[in-house]
Amino acid sequence: MITKKTSEEIQTLQAAGNILATILHKLGAAAVPGATALDLDDLAMELVAEYQVEPVLLGYHPSFAPRPYPAAACISVNDCVQHGIPTADIVFKEGDVVNIDMSIAHEGLIVDSGITVPVGTVAPDVRKLLDVTREALAHGINAAQPGNRIGDISHAIQTFVESRGLSLVEVLCGHGVGYAVHEEPTIPNLGRPGTGPKIEVGHVYAIEPIVNMGSADVYFDDEGDGYSVFTKDGSWSAHFEHTVAITENGPLILTKRRS
Repeated sequence: MITKKTSEEIQTLQAAGNILATILHKLGAAAVPGATALDLDDLAMELVAEYQVEPVLLGYHPSFAPRPYPAAACISVNDCVQHGIPTADIVFKEGDVVNIDMSIAHEGLIVDSGITVPVGTVAPDVRKLLDVTREALAHGINAAQPGNRIGDISHAIQTFVESRGLSLVEVLCGHGVGYAVHEEPTIPNLGRPGTGPKIEVGHVYAIEPIVNMGSADVYFDDEGDGYSVFTKDGSWSAHFEHTVAITENGPLILTKRRS
């Protein structure tokens, strides 16, 4: 069932979103050459304590995983598409891209967001990857209008990304969020317009295009850490995500820095 949030709950989610956006901004700034993925997660733990919010991913145990997630943030580098576990062995180099995906709870409500940042100066094709993924998110959010359908979000993302010659990961999707980190509906990044559940005022979605430079095919590292997802062809990937509330005036981005 797709839940609806009250206007008061959306205000709380917006406050949470501002905190998460601030945390992600600080984590992104710390992704410099020589830093490690564990450095970022340690900073994430310091920041959730500072802002008095809960790191929802820490201890979260999805059905596909062999154990609870051991960190506050997913840190995925280059060809790691999603769910990378931060360790001291992952050292950032000039030209890398680092995806930071994080969920927090504030006053009992949850927001989810992600950014992909360059480490120093990146190659032109990598810059294109980041720009296209970020803009694809904007297209998806713009399609999340009351009265539209989930397929309209998917179609907006798909047509934009494919028009730029890049590919979308099909097996990882956006989702509802708010009372739990993953709620209905599922929001694919590929789809047909006019299909899927109707978008209604009070819905809250995590919209998150995941774009690869090469093939869309990925594999889950079941024999490794049990969480990380990688591109099959070794091409690099990017991900941007916002939590969005559907209002009478259209989509409202909740995970945006406001101070």
